[in-house]
Amino acid sequence: MSGQKLALVSRGCHWGEDRVVYRGPDGVLRTIAAAWTDLDPPDEFRRVAAGRAAFRTVDLLALCTLLDRLALRPERGKL
Repeated sequence: MSGQKLALVSRGCHWGEDRVVYRGPDGVLRTIAAAWTDLDPPDEFRRVAAGRAAFRTVDLLALCTLLDRLALRPERGKL
């Protein structure tokens, strides 16, 4: 969808993230993460990384935290 213009309907927090609601070419309302649009200026990390980094440090740290939490959960079905 890069380069396409969308008919913005609203913007808000949906499913825990900043999302844009727009009307698709078929008239159906759809949503997309606001971060995937050019509504906001690009964040500093992406500007400085200039495509050289696959992941942001903050996202990798969040993934590590999630994996640590999942590793501590007892397996289902075991006594």
